[in-house]
Amino acid sequence: MQSEQLVQIAVAALEDLKAQDITTIDVRGKTSITDFMVIASGSSSRQVKALVENVMEKVKAQGVRPLGSEGLDGGEWALLDLGDIVVHVMQVATRQFYDLERLWQGAEQSRAQHSPEQE
Repeated sequence: MQSEQLVQIAVAALEDLKAQDITTIDVRGKTSITDFMVIASGSSSRQVKALVENVMEKVKAQGVRPLGSEGLDGGEWALLDLGDIVVHVMQVATRQFYDLERLWQGAEQSRAQHSPEQE
């Protein structure tokens, strides 16, 4: 599966459960760790966990096996490693503190489009 397709699946899974401020960062050529980072916010530890679990479920349904996950127990910041993409889901305060978007500001970033029915 292409990296771009995997990003679309992850973003759709995050949107399904009302993740906030979904950002995709293209880090190809900037790091050898991954091609894309998807960053989203959840309003509570329960939502953070549910968001990451939904992404896991959706990518597994497409035959993609996650390489690992971290932070699901705490729910402040959860990470899902899908190889070509890494999904970070954080509570708002944690996301503001670590400001991953600023760390990757030289990389191409895009925000998920919010459709009216998500309001």
